[in-house]
Amino acid sequence: MPVKIRLARHGRKRNAYYYIVVANSRAPRDGKYIERIGSYNPNTNPATIELDFDKALNWMLKGAQPTDTARSILSEEGVLFKKHVLGGVKKGAFDEAAAEAKFEAWKVAKTAKQQAGKDALTAAKDSAKAENLAKEAEIKEARTQELAKRKADAEAEAAAAQAETATEAEENADTAEA
Repeated sequence: MPVKIRLARHGRKRNAYYYIVVANSRAPRDGKYIERIGSYNPNTNPATIELDFDKALNWMLKGAQPTDTARSILSEEGVLFKKHVLGGVKKGAFDEAAAEAKFEAWKVAKTAKQQAGKDALTAAKDSAKAENLAKEAEIKEARTQELAKRKADAEAEAAAAQAETATEAEENADTAEA
């Protein structure tokens, strides 16, 4: 019975999330599976991956073959690297302590790289927000100046109209006296 590590689709239309499962290769995609070892949600940024590392490694060591997408997820989480390092231990290339040290160094570098990516996303979002706020401030300033100009023009027109009515009243008073 060939065993595969693959994704089983769940969720609604256009909002799918996936279970990472170990299943018989002849079973349907969303059908019966042997064991669920994690989940994958591509809807978040960055994608959320929850994986039981020990179960995944155990199934890989037993000979389960991952599909292409599952292989990339397992690679991202370090299961394939750990299997590779354990293969080196089995061949006698180095001892288990050195293998564990290599894996830990890889995990630290991977975590730093992921954090740098998250920080870059946050910085880009913050800079876009600051840019939008600056544009809004410029627009607000322009509107305030336009409003002040209109108000000054209206006051000037009102003063001119008042002066004109005052001069007309004086002329009317002069003609009435005469």
